Amino acid sequence: MKKTYKLQDLDCANCAAKIENALNSLEGMTKATVSFMTQRLTIEAPDDQFDQVFKQTKKTIRKVEPDVEILA
Repeated sequence: MKKTYKLQDLDCANCAAKIENALNSLEGMTKATVSFMTQRLTIEAPDDQFDQVFKQTKKTIRKVEPDVEILA
């Protein structure tokens, strides 16, 4: 499954790269892409693991960049 989300308060390209690197190391994550220009996050994960991966995604973003929020 692949879904795209809008990010709020993503301030710099370096922050986007830190988030992307952290997300791509999560267990179950097939691929994560963060675009600073469009303020979007795209995540890919197996259908049966997607909800768990999405929960981990939110926790990881909060840990790496506490000001950034995912708008569903």
